[in-house]
Order: sequence, then structure tokens, then C-alpha cells
Amino acid sequence: MVAPRSGPGSAGPWLLTWRRFKKHRLALVSGVVVLMIYFVALFAEIIAPFSTETYSANYTYAPPQLVRMFGTDAEGSTHLFYVNDYTVKIDPISLSRAFETDPNKVIPVGFFVRGEPYKLWNLFDWDVHLFGPQEKGHPFYLFGADRLGRDVFSRTVHGARVSMSIGLVGVTISLLLGIFLGGISGYYGGWIDESVQRLVEFLKSIPTIPLWMGLAAAIPPSLDPLMVYFWITVILSLLGWTDIARVVRGRFLSLRTEDFVVAARLDGCRQQRIIWRHMVPSFMSHIIASVTLAIPGMILAETALSFLGIGLRPPVVSWGVLLKEAQNILAVSSAPWLFLPGLAVVIAVLTLNFLGDGLRDAVDPYAR
Repeated sequence: MVAPRSGPGSAGPWLLTWRRFKKHRLALVSGVVVLMIYFVALFAEIIAPFSTETYSANYTYAPPQLVRMFGTDAEGSTHLFYVNDYTVKIDPISLSRAFETDPNKVIPVGFFVRGEPYKLWNLFDWDVHLFGPQEKGHPFYLFGADRLGRDVFSRTVHGARVSMSIGLVGVTISLLLGIFLGGISGYYGGWIDESVQRLVEFLKSIPTIPLWMGLAAAIPPSLDPLMVYFWITVILSLLGWTDIARVVRGRFLSLRTEDFVVAARLDGCRQQRIIWRHMVPSFMSHIIASVTLAIPGMILAETALSFLGIGLRPPVVSWGVLLKEAQNILAVSSAPWLFLPGLAVVIAVLTLNFLGDGLRDAVDPYAR
């Protein structure tokens, strides 16, 4: 009786990929950060202290407040977490307002506090927020306030839902197009392969930003914000499938002469079954790595279009829309915190790239 095999050679491809991926510490940490970002996007209404349109004209361009520990308010009560209130000073020459934190004014901060009511996922009415001021009416600006007195932190949290979902939905559409067109190109070859590859080369030869700008500018300004979101996603998807299609085509060219594909063909399997049941699953890990590396490109494209004013528009809140608020000299000189949504873009793009690099290295578990 032969003993069952053990060790790396007996493991399946997914287990081998996971074992190799665990050794890539940076990719592992990046994966956790990416999951946290999508968690924030999913529960944005709960995590954000305020809604995207809540404003206070008394706190326009108010600077960020620092969360501190162990503070005592005017009544002598001690609070674990708190922020200091603002003191407003008027410049006698320019008559402009300047905000300064007052160490004598304590605003208690609590967790799971009741605040503004909202509709979670447009399904459930609720008013509990993960954290915020324990009493309503007090200023609470972790990332400062914009020109209308809106909380930049809350708008950044809500913007994660739009920006990250565009990357995910856009790449999903690109994935389907890439697998279909790249698959038929690599499987059938001949004039089909020539046609698809010439189309890929034509699309890749066009400068990306001008093409995006031209297509996005064709969207009517009066269109509903939800439809603008839909069309921006479609535009990015239609132009982002080429790289995935080339990866799929290369894998199909190498797999169509493999023994298991030839055996399936001789067994009478239909071509659709051979492609989707036998060939695509054999290199799914490569597709996952390619998709992970493609998501940052989608996010940056949406951010660039919205920053230029031809992508998503208010009242839709995305990271690109928020960065458009920082397009004037006032933001650079007196309100630099308006650039903080850009930090969210940098973190998301870097972690997705690190995650994609780790997955790309892990898809070949036998490599040394």
C-alpha cells in the first residue's frame, strides 16, 4: 500500500498560492488595509459622524481638531476622549476669521453616540454613529471644514464608497470583457485573434487622458448624478479591458494544446464548457492578480476626471470631487487640510498595488 503524499507537492493550487502569499508580509498587511477601506465604504453612514451635506456657516475653513485623552470639562467631569472647542479671532486689517483651539473648552467624544438620522443602504432608518461628540451642536472636525463648513472627514468616508466601488465595478465589467474577448482571441486564433489584437492595439495607442476627457465631456451636464456614475463606470470599463484581455489571450494560447484541454475536446465537451469549466479556472489566480492591479488605475482615472470637473459632479461625493475643492490658491495657503482626501487616494492605490504584487508573486507557488 502506497502512503498518501504529503508536503508542498500534494497541496492544491489555491493552498499553494495562499502559503506563498502569507510570506509576503507587505502584501498581507496591504490586504488587511484594503479590506478595512471597503469596510469603511460599506458602513460609511455609521462611521462618518455627519452626512455629506451637513454644514455650519460659523465654521467655514475651520482647522482639524486633535482627539485627546483624559480631559476635564467646566463642570469638573473627566472624559476619556475629547477635542477642544474653537476660539474665533477677527483680523482687524483683513476682517478675516482665524480659528484657534481653546484648551479650556472640552467637547467630550464618545463611541456609538446618537447623532444625525440616516438611512443605512437606503433600507434602515438609524441614528447611531461609531463616534462623535456626545452632545449635538458642538463642532467636530477631524479633517477640518471646507468652504461651506462641511466636515471633510465625513465626506472623505462617504467618498470612499463611490471611488472604491467604481474601481470594483469597473474592473468587474473589464474582467468580463477581457475574459470573453481575450478568450476567443487565444482559443480560436486566426482572423478572430487578428481582429481582437488590432482593436486592443488601437485602443492602447490613443492617449488615455484625452480619450477619457472626450468621452466624459459627452455626458450631458443635466444628467442625473446616478446616471453620471453609471456612465463614468462604463467609460472606464470599456477602456480598461485591454490589459486583462492580453493576459487571458496569452494563457489561452499556452493552454489550448495542453493534455486536459485536448482530452476534454476529444470527450465531446462543448467549446463553452471547455473554456469556462476547464481553461479559465486553471489560471484564475493570474486573473485575480491582474484584476487587483487594475483597480488602482480605475480609482485614479475617476479621481482625475472628477478633479478636472468632467467626471462625477456634486451632489455625488467621491475623492476626486473632494479634491476639486482644493483647486484654488486659498486651499493651498490657508486650508491645506482640503488635500487630505488625496491621502486616502494614495493609501488605497498603494495598498492595492502592494496586494496585487503579492498575489502576482504567489500565483506561481513552485517558484523559488
